[in-house]
Amino acid sequence: MYGGMPVQGEKRTKLPFMIEAIKEELTDLSARGLADAFSRALRADAIAPGERLPSIRTVARELSLSPTTVSAAWRMLARANLIHTDGARGTVVADGVGQGPVRHRRALQYEGHFEIDLSTGLPDPTLLPDLGPSLARIRRGGALESFLAEPILPQLRDHLLADWPSRAEVMTIADGATDALDLIAMTCLQFGDRVGVEFPSYPPLLDLLEATGARIVPIDLDDSGPVTASVHEAVKAGVRAIFLQPRAQNPTGVCLTPPRAEDIAAVLRDRDVLLVEFDLCAGIAATPLVTIGEHVPSLTVHIRAYSESHGPDLRLAAVGGPASLMEPLIRRRHLGQGWTSRLLQRLLWDLLNHAEPRQQVQNARREYAQRRKALVSALADHGVRIGGKDGIVIWVPVENEAAALMMLSSHGIGVAPGTPYQIRSPAEPHLAVTTGSLPESQVAEVAAVLAQAARPSLPRSIH
Repeated sequence: MYGGMPVQGEKRTKLPFMIEAIKEELTDLSARGLADAFSRALRADAIAPGERLPSIRTVARELSLSPTTVSAAWRMLARANLIHTDGARGTVVADGVGQGPVRHRRALQYEGHFEIDLSTGLPDPTLLPDLGPSLARIRRGGALESFLAEPILPQLRDHLLADWPSRAEVMTIADGATDALDLIAMTCLQFGDRVGVEFPSYPPLLDLLEATGARIVPIDLDDSGPVTASVHEAVKAGVRAIFLQPRAQNPTGVCLTPPRAEDIAAVLRDRDVLLVEFDLCAGIAATPLVTIGEHVPSLTVHIRAYSESHGPDLRLAAVGGPASLMEPLIRRRHLGQGWTSRLLQRLLWDLLNHAEPRQQVQNARREYAQRRKALVSALADHGVRIGGKDGIVIWVPVENEAAALMMLSSHGIGVAPGTPYQIRSPAEPHLAVTTGSLPESQVAEVAAVLAQAARPSLPRSIH
């Protein structure tokens, strides 16, 4: 329990400021309402990280609430990592946001200990374009721009706009897809907001949303993308935003189809729901991009990542959408790093505009498609059906996740557990396997061990 009797030596002079800040935001006298009010006061900098909370009884008395209500609110805030106990100091406001990439760490906990490591979800370094010629060319470029220059290079913006999947009034560059997702969550969401997310989904996104205190609403998938009825239920539940991957969905490999995109757009049209589409495999996906944002551009922010196609260490993703959605993101980013390195932006522009690196990315696309097809086909020969159709990760159903991980480990094969990708409890046992890291010479061996680990009894769906 957080709080209780007042802590000896409590700084009474600070109490009026914190209580008053919460009181100004308090419109709902429930535990959820109190937690929401606390979160809004924290976002407004009226409550400082590291500050000690008053006792539960003090808060209850000052806000005319029951101690039970305050205690329940404090538990919600603790689960969202906004407050924590700090020994003799009692309960304090957390420093920073959340506990970091909890799910992501769990998904990668076996990384680096195997002869065949298929746990990372990363591209094959040997298939990335050679940066040498581009680096030589940009060294001959002009001087760095002013700190006040716009956050995206004009020539890069024009290149991106030429084939952007939906109408984009404003564009910017972020330090990778996760940075873009974090910026959106930090700017557009508040503690307690309901947010629709595919089931299963990308662990870093789930980490970000859980750190903000969002209430995640799972959206089911089938072979055509997010299930329309599930999106409709999420909208009825009052989601503030929906986060979707339109192709090569990580981890299932599902790709959105044109009819499904139109159906979902019909559900979202005229609704006050932010749609965030993030394309993690842009450049290396073999499937043409289909987006919902094409039909509802006024609701949509689209993210195109370049980590898988051009290299994770570039840390680059393009973000575009209507001015009403994009300008708050850019203003918020100016409070922090301000912009993504224009040197890296010039490097990306060069890679996108010269024949040799473009050809290298096309070769990688074909190789990744072949590697995925080879492993999926080999697993099918062993009776293991894999859903989806694209990407560098496959979603493998197993009967016992822990036992499957141990069996694969005993054969020197590392894969990621499926539990960190899942929202519902209990999690359905699966493994996330990075096919992009698997040369053809190892396919037969890996497929045989994976099939043995999976031991399927009946054909299973993708989720």
